[in-house]
Amino acid sequence: MGGRVAVYAALAVLGVLTGITGTLVQGGWFPLGLLLALAAAVGLFWGGSKLCRTKVGAAAPGAGWVLAVLLMTPSRAEGDFLFAAGIASYVYLFGGMLAAVMCTTIALPAPPVRPGKNR
Repeated sequence: MGGRVAVYAALAVLGVLTGITGTLVQGGWFPLGLLLALAAAVGLFWGGSKLCRTKVGAAAPGAGWVLAVLLMTPSRAEGDFLFAAGIASYVYLFGGMLAAVMCTTIALPAPPVRPGKNR
């Protein structure tokens, strides 16, 4: 049980890191940066669901990603911002959230356990 919680925590941290890096890449290298950032996010969400074979395996990195992205959305008092008011920023925000929800809802079921064997 403790190992599974550690894996979920590690996936959440990877989600935060992916969100931060994707935020910087998507605006810097448009349009390939946007595709790269979304591909990294989808790969992490789907990989987490395949690794854990649970919905939480996809939801943990998704929650970390959303937390990081939403905390980086507002502009600072100095006028600095990371998300420009363009279509690419909205595609990254909503596309990543949609990918997290999709990967969470289509997570693979756990493999069958033989009768008489406990997990």
